[in-house]
Amino acid sequence: MIRHTVAFRLHHPAGSAEERDFLAANAALGDIPGVERFELLRQVSPKNEFTFGVSMEFADQTVYERYNAHPEHVAFVRDRWVPEVADFLEIDVVPLEIDASTLAR
Repeated sequence: MIRHTVAFRLHHPAGSAEERDFLAANAALGDIPGVERFELLRQVSPKNEFTFGVSMEFADQTVYERYNAHPEHVAFVRDRWVPEVADFLEIDVVPLEIDASTLAR
């Protein structure tokens, strides 16, 4: 399993129609085949300047690569993400498989 998460901040004013339109377009990525547990998130901590997040999971690397190459994802990144996102942090992780008994030592 791969968990793909991105924290981001938009160029658009908070609460604007442009912000809402971008978030709706972002949410549509959850309909791409292979995307599991899609969530669009709002930042509540003052510890960073990001205002939103997106999180999704993929069964494996192959499914993740198919998502990245999917025409809808490619178009979204080109037409919406690049011009409208002011800053972001992307993290793609897999769960660690750790035996809890070895951590106690």
